[in-house]
Amino acid sequence: MLDLPVESGMLRLRDTEVACRHFGHGPRLLMLHGGAGPTPGAPYLDALAAHFEIILPTHPGFYGSPHHKRVGSVDDLAYLYLDLIDDYRLDKLTVMGFSMGGWLALELATKSCARLERLLLVDAVGVKFTDRETRQFPDIFAMAPDKVGQLMFHDPAYMTPDFAALSDEELAAFVTNREALIHYVWEPYLHNPKLLARLHRVTVPVTCIWGESDGLTTPDYGRQLAAALPNARFEAVPQAGHAPQLEQPQAFVAAVLAACGR
Repeated sequence: MLDLPVESGMLRLRDTEVACRHFGHGPRLLMLHGGAGPTPGAPYLDALAAHFEIILPTHPGFYGSPHHKRVGSVDDLAYLYLDLIDDYRLDKLTVMGFSMGGWLALELATKSCARLERLLLVDAVGVKFTDRETRQFPDIFAMAPDKVGQLMFHDPAYMTPDFAALSDEELAAFVTNREALIHYVWEPYLHNPKLLARLHRVTVPVTCIWGESDGLTTPDYGRQLAAALPNARFEAVPQAGHAPQLEQPQAFVAAVLAACGR
């Protein structure tokens, strides 16, 4: 296992500290979370840890962690994690990104694929295929929570959080994560206008793993993204929305293992 200096849950990257988990055994996997944060305790994490050595940083701002002057955008995050990859010589690395984390994985790969082996994009955002005047993604920040749940999940009655039942700590985490997400993705909304023209630089194999019921980044969008990449395939997860790793963890893990030839 990599001797990664994670002390008291924190990892120092040059002049920056980030919260980080480091666990599991097998080939190395850098996991880039989406707007819900790193979802500690989710069953898919333990299942993947049986097959991979997972490096799971928390992006600055999520779960109340401090923002950093050098990190104000998804582009800045990409350089932060490139420093992680280069400083610790993470060769033959699989990078997995969920939603915003998928956008981040693409930004990272368009800058350098030198140490990467593959990308796994899970219901990613980040690329806009529509014209300037046409919205690519629905505005989830302008919707009521129940409408967001209907958009995001195959089974919103089961997956949408019951805010009345959350503890004060859980509510605080939800609010701070939402604020951090807005910080990174609001303007331009959920995409980088320059990213589409850079996708040809992603020279490693890519698997786009998508929930069939995703209403935020639809399966058609996922297929379009796969077609725009030099070497990508699309894999649908039935009965799952924008977070197949949470709604269908067994099917999701099976798709990941198949993509990695394990």
